[in-house]
Amino acid sequence: MSFVALIIIFSVGFFAGFVDTIAGGGGLITVPALLSFGLPPHLALGTNKLQSTFGSGSATLNFVLAKKVKLKECFQGVLITFIGASLGTIVVQSIDSTFLGKIIPFLLIAIAFYTILTPKLGIEDVKPRVKEKVFYVIFGSLIGFYDGFFGPGAGSFWAILFLLLVGYNFTKATAHTKVMNFTSNLASLIFL
Repeated sequence: MSFVALIIIFSVGFFAGFVDTIAGGGGLITVPALLSFGLPPHLALGTNKLQSTFGSGSATLNFVLAKKVKLKECFQGVLITFIGASLGTIVVQSIDSTFLGKIIPFLLIAIAFYTILTPKLGIEDVKPRVKEKVFYVIFGSLIGFYDGFFGPGAGSFWAILFLLLVGYNFTKATAHTKVMNFTSNLASLIFL
């Protein structure tokens, strides 16, 4: 890669990290950028996971230190998300990179539309619709697998589901989202 390409990728990574910390969805920026520079799909997804792990890790640490999330309370979610993401990462590595290269643009477009069309929620806590233990079993498995398999938009899914189903306010939903994202990103890196 040329020096200019490296500067562009660095800038895109910086911007995506900033977006990811605030609202999630940084992978919607980095994955297309990496693919446009000719990285094979598996390498683009792996590079995105590396960047995402550091971003979600630092956000998680800040939320834990600010006492916006208690790791003890979401341990079940961490464990199930780790397992789901590990399985997703193992499965994506067994898929032909040519096929993966064809489906990634469609997945990115679908996730981008979902993110844009999602209404703003979370001004305050509301009554939960699902118990946290049930929530973590279902969505830790599903979103964990998705994040290990592909990833972009997983943070948005977590945040919306924490708002809609668990009844968290926006700050609490974002804090818990970062913990789950960090978990799935770390699991993906371990199993790459």
